[in-house]
Amino acid sequence: MYSKKEEKEILKLSDLLSSKAISKEDYNDLIRVLQYHEWKYYINNSPVISDKNFDDLFKSLQTLESENSDLNRPDSPTQRVSSDLTSDFPSVAHLNPMLSLANSYNGDDLKDFDTQIRKLCNMESATEKIDYFVEPKYDGGSVALVYENDLFIRAATRGNGTQGEEMTANAKVIPSVPLSAAFSKHDIYKAELRGEAVIAKTIFNQNNTQRAKEGLALFANPRNAATGGLRMKDPMESKKRGLEIFIFQLAHATDKDGKDVMPKLKSHSNSILILRDLGFKVAFEKDQLCHGIDDAIKSCQSWETNREQFLYEIDGAVVKVDSFAKQELSGSTQHHPRWAIAFKFKAKQAHTKLLEVEYQVGKTGAITPVAKVEPVHLAGVTVSSISLHNEEFISQKDLRINDTIIIERAGDVIPYVVKSIADRRTGIESPIEFPKHCPSCNYTLEKTSDQATWRCHNPICEAQQLQRMIYHVSKDAMNIDGFGKSYIETFYKKGWLKDLSDIYNLDYKAIALLEGFGVKSATKLEKNITLAKQNPIHRLLNSLSIHHLGRKASKLIAQEISHVLDLRRWTTENFTEIKDIGPIVAENVIAYFMVPENVAILEKMEAHGVNLKQTEQDKPRVINADAPLIGKTILFTGSLQTMSRKVAQAKAETAGAKNISAVSSNLNILVVGEKAGSKLKKAQALGTVEILTEEAFNKLVEG
Repeated sequence: MYSKKEEKEILKLSDLLSSKAISKEDYNDLIRVLQYHEWKYYINNSPVISDKNFDDLFKSLQTLESENSDLNRPDSPTQRVSSDLTSDFPSVAHLNPMLSLANSYNGDDLKDFDTQIRKLCNMESATEKIDYFVEPKYDGGSVALVYENDLFIRAATRGNGTQGEEMTANAKVIPSVPLSAAFSKHDIYKAELRGEAVIAKTIFNQNNTQRAKEGLALFANPRNAATGGLRMKDPMESKKRGLEIFIFQLAHATDKDGKDVMPKLKSHSNSILILRDLGFKVAFEKDQLCHGIDDAIKSCQSWETNREQFLYEIDGAVVKVDSFAKQELSGSTQHHPRWAIAFKFKAKQAHTKLLEVEYQVGKTGAITPVAKVEPVHLAGVTVSSISLHNEEFISQKDLRINDTIIIERAGDVIPYVVKSIADRRTGIESPIEFPKHCPSCNYTLEKTSDQATWRCHNPICEAQQLQRMIYHVSKDAMNIDGFGKSYIETFYKKGWLKDLSDIYNLDYKAIALLEGFGVKSATKLEKNITLAKQNPIHRLLNSLSIHHLGRKASKLIAQEISHVLDLRRWTTENFTEIKDIGPIVAENVIAYFMVPENVAILEKMEAHGVNLKQTEQDKPRVINADAPLIGKTILFTGSLQTMSRKVAQAKAETAGAKNISAVSSNLNILVVGEKAGSKLKKAQALGTVEILTEEAFNKLVEG
């Protein structure tokens, strides 16, 4: 649609308009710039400015047109709803137009909105408060669901607001879309619901992990994964992405005679409650219904403060006049309803410059490129380093030194490079050359054809030794309490640690003399290391940083051996005879025990008192088929009063349950102790998790 030359001209014009006061003379240029950015965002799916910048330009256009009645081009972006229609699916008309929302960014904007509603509703009393409903603004793909005679008959994307792309077959495979719902109980024969297709953060991460294993390009963010999932030609591919649909509006409801029944429902909050009772997934808490704009402002601020704890990506909150009668009085423009407004959160994307790339060596020899960027503030943190994952990621993103790049906090936490902006290149950019040798030991790097990662296979590489020691003492491995990364690095620099065996042969008198330690700290460290020596061998196996050998595989192998060094004589067949142990794990463990230096380290560890023999904790548990929690997954949160967390987990395993570490759609039971926090809220939000008190859990497993 645009030539390269035109795009460069428009980008320069966009920068100019963003940095100056807009005048009447800028009207045609402003329309040209906004039309371009709409095309990049909605059609090309490759925005080159942030949402905030676009909203500011759009607001400037609205102001110009409202203040100058002679400015009224029919192709102005204010005169239509932006389109994301493509020709892949048939178009269908919505029963009511799906309009966009006006935006606000602070409490003052919301107070202006409240003032406007009062005028539209002819409210003269300054003390009379309006009830508002505040809900999360999900960052996904908007959809419209149509029900007729209690049956689901059609789904469509938002499209251009009047027509959307039909995706009924894809919607049917989404579990949160009921195939039937008893609308007739409320005298509703035909209904159109508005919702947002989203992917939970945990599911998104699982999707990307699987895609990485399969050598596929990673999804940039949950929103792109969700919107793309709606348009999959094969519905089963849509199902694989783990889509969910949250309903946020009952937009149309008529009886058998075609008469509007919305007035009978009285309010938005009441309609949402009805939809929840009919089996739809909705966001509804008592504090979302706010009495007055001040309460609504507090609610919006609360959503923004707690967005990190929410299970789904949200980029704002939506404030709606709750009363349908007041909504009717407020009316709508061609672009947006006057009775609703979006409260946009602070930007989660930012532009920065890629200055250089450093290469880190991991505990398994994996080489990870890390981008050093101009420090930029993003979603509450200052970002200066970003993982580039591997050589293929750099190639796929076409990243170069001195590139201007768009970054975001993927999953609301981890900085992620979305893309480079090729249009901003000036000629000083240079290709990123991936090293051929280890940056630590200069050993030649290797990469197999089925993997994306380059590795250093030097068994005495210092960088790997250091990372292995840091992992070895961690909670997931030998769990040496109080022995953190800083201790390892300090002892390593002093020459006290050269390999894993040295951890168990430290000079505690020398440690006590170090600045910041003392006798008490050294004695405590000695005590915790002595305790760790008696760990079950499954912890030891996991602590060795053998590639692909994790906690689960380590437990399975530990059940089959009497001594760790027995693995020197194991063949591939010995490993693969164990259920869930594959040839890759087998090859890696065999390769580890074929290296004399590795065996020598284990022998020295045993000489220093580290247990290498199978313990009772390593032996397989015998679980009765009628155990009360057979086949269930369980998680504990909060402070337990009658037992430790470890004892509780052991009880759960004895009762047939599998302990997992996070709240997700895979969790069956959450046991809550005192001061249960975000995990309880997440489980309640899922609505599928059985929540038990500590007392109820004890009764269940003991019964």
